[in-house]
Amino acid sequence: MASRLLHRLRHALAGEGPGEAAAGPEVEQFPESSELEDDDAEGLSSRLSGTLSFTSAEDEDDEDDEDDEEDGPDPLPPGDEASGEDAEQNPQPDGQRGSQLLARQLQDFWKKSRNTLVPQRLLFEVTSANVVKDPPSKYVLYTLAVMGPGPPDRQPAQISRRYSDFERLHRNLQRQFRGPMAAISFPRKRLRRNFTAETIARRSRAFEQFLSHLQAVPELRHAPDLQDFFVLPELRRAQSLTCTGLYREALALWANAWQLQAQLGTPSGPDRPLLTLAGLAVCHQELEDPGEARACCERALQLMGDKSPHPLLAPFLDAHVRLSWRLGLDKRQSEARLQALQEAGLTPTPPPSLKELLIKEVLD
Repeated sequence: MASRLLHRLRHALAGEGPGEAAAGPEVEQFPESSELEDDDAEGLSSRLSGTLSFTSAEDEDDEDDEDDEEDGPDPLPPGDEASGEDAEQNPQPDGQRGSQLLARQLQDFWKKSRNTLVPQRLLFEVTSANVVKDPPSKYVLYTLAVMGPGPPDRQPAQISRRYSDFERLHRNLQRQFRGPMAAISFPRKRLRRNFTAETIARRSRAFEQFLSHLQAVPELRHAPDLQDFFVLPELRRAQSLTCTGLYREALALWANAWQLQAQLGTPSGPDRPLLTLAGLAVCHQELEDPGEARACCERALQLMGDKSPHPLLAPFLDAHVRLSWRLGLDKRQSEARLQALQEAGLTPTPPPSLKELLIKEVLD
């Protein structure tokens, strides 16, 4: 499977192979393409087909409606059956190993092709798709790797979403950006066979292309709804775990959310980077890693700069002072800034802690 992928990537980069004839002027129209053609050589997902690892329910369960939402025909063209069969034949452990290999190959491909693609374009790959039974509902959870600029061996950020999440994003963007969204396809709802290997594989490739098309259009790439889609669920889950004291699990989610925001390259909300750094600092501190916690505080203080006092400024300064004292490092500058805020009546004495503000923060 990996050798076939490398062969296709080499031909796509060299402009050779069966897709060469279709890779002319249409290549520049990739973000606006209204079809999800599996045989189109310039389509990102066609170069990635056959790498999906997923679990599927039995055939007798196919008539169950996923989220009671997916009714109607699937618009994807015929010819997807081979990739669906490939996915079905891959055992889970082999699929995971193949996915890790693919992540490195895709990052290499991104580096080689970044001069021909939209500069901020990310690469998306559905690495697993699992049928989740949560009575009375049943749905497929798609896990996507989000890959962008960075070291080839860097672990890509990940998100896990279900069909209803993608459908809600599509509906919201259609309402706000009717023109740009008119040329972007989305897999329609189905009445039956939502949980077969073929349907899951087809939708996986459709979701990869859907996000690639959205991210390639600047007007859509900066849309708040798209930013929320990528980051908000992770932030809410990380906040919940932090508030309940599950710091190690929360730390992984805060770190993933920070990586996602860095890869997106556009603010996901006015305070979300600072909130993410607060979560990282709290978790590192609770896990007895004061050096990393202090580094998160310093990064936050750099982001806030010398602008008008932010509600998180005093808590970050206070945490920086305490961590610096614990590590035996210079804390005079942070102490002076904190004292100036207190003397000006801009923050109480002592200021609220980062953890207190994290618990009270409402993410919307």
